[in-house]
Amino acid sequence: MAVKALTRKQWTFMVYLAGDNNLDGNGLMDLAEMKQVGSTDELNLIAQFDRAGSRRQTKRFYLRKGTTLAKDAVAQLPEGNTGDPGALKDFITWGITHYPALRYALILWNHGGGWDDTDVYADSRRRRIQRAARGKIRHSFFLSNLHSALRTAAAGAKPRAILYDDDAKDFLDNLELKKVLTAARKTAGRKIDILGMDACLMSMAEVVCQVRQDVRFTIGSEQTEPLDGWPYHKLLSTLAQKPSATAESFASLIVDRYIASYPPSESITQSACDLTRSTALMDAAGKLTCALCDGMKKDAVRLAIMQARARVQSYEVRDNIDLADFCKLLIKDDAPGEVVRCACRKVMDAVCGPDGIVIRSARKGAAVKNSYGLAIYFPTLDPSPLYSKLDFSKKTGWGKFLQSYSKISRQR
Repeated sequence: MAVKALTRKQWTFMVYLAGDNNLDGNGLMDLAEMKQVGSTDELNLIAQFDRAGSRRQTKRFYLRKGTTLAKDAVAQLPEGNTGDPGALKDFITWGITHYPALRYALILWNHGGGWDDTDVYADSRRRRIQRAARGKIRHSFFLSNLHSALRTAAAGAKPRAILYDDDAKDFLDNLELKKVLTAARKTAGRKIDILGMDACLMSMAEVVCQVRQDVRFTIGSEQTEPLDGWPYHKLLSTLAQKPSATAESFASLIVDRYIASYPPSESITQSACDLTRSTALMDAAGKLTCALCDGMKKDAVRLAIMQARARVQSYEVRDNIDLADFCKLLIKDDAPGEVVRCACRKVMDAVCGPDGIVIRSARKGAAVKNSYGLAIYFPTLDPSPLYSKLDFSKKTGWGKFLQSYSKISRQR
């Protein structure tokens, strides 16, 4: 039974912990950090935690300071599948309904897949289905996972994954995330103020543009995140002390607290984006796409683009590059010509200029020193066939440029 908030508070901070994987222990540690602050008269702090293993219940919590985690449990659910969009939608609806607030932050806590579109569960799921057909899996267990198996297998490799569930062999893709957030916006009657992704590789142009209609600000990392993730006790203590903080100021604070929580030896990034500026980003990116596609017809321009791609800031997934750094490298080179260089300047303005989509960006470590807050998908060969399904690709044509680049790279 949920503990209903008696009044509409300033903030409801919702954390969806997908711990049915190797992050189970880290989930407990992060919940403990949240409990160091706990809910207050102006802050609802709620969480849902799906733990590792098939026999553990999924629990929902109204987190308080000075209690045990067990006493904070307000609902128990059957073993869940965090990769099921319906499970995330139910959590958000529950949170908004039972804990209304002036502002909502939704945190997706898990692994992030970047634009590595390999379905890591495909082989395991295929073997499960084959064994079930031979009667080697209990019927009830198979039925409980059939939806995710068919949904994922039918789609093939998945785009932009997050919320991995090892037991269900499922995860949430970019298209599903958009549908969930659209439903959340309708439930709240307005956009979700902050979508935070405490996961790896999630600050990408493709992601922010996919959720632009349903979310005000996003927070994510271009690079992988250490296991400790966000320092929840530090960022929540500040919010508890100043619950009137705007979504913009709180998003920027999360970036700063995250970076400050790690030593100089770490290579980390974090950034906050204002999605009301996503249209300007896509317009600028579309013009850059046209300029690059036209320029690729000339040897000097092709060479300049390839040299910039070879030198650009990249991340753990090498297909992810920093968009502004790529443009910066092309601007420094006379070979691309003024049309390309002008388009690059407009993209840089749209990313990290005074009115750019990145309102706060920070980094630590020499390996990520040329990070400006927003990555983009740029494989050197064979772009994903699923890329064309994303809003960013449809609006900008970037996928067509990637195809042209891949074709030329193969000819060299």
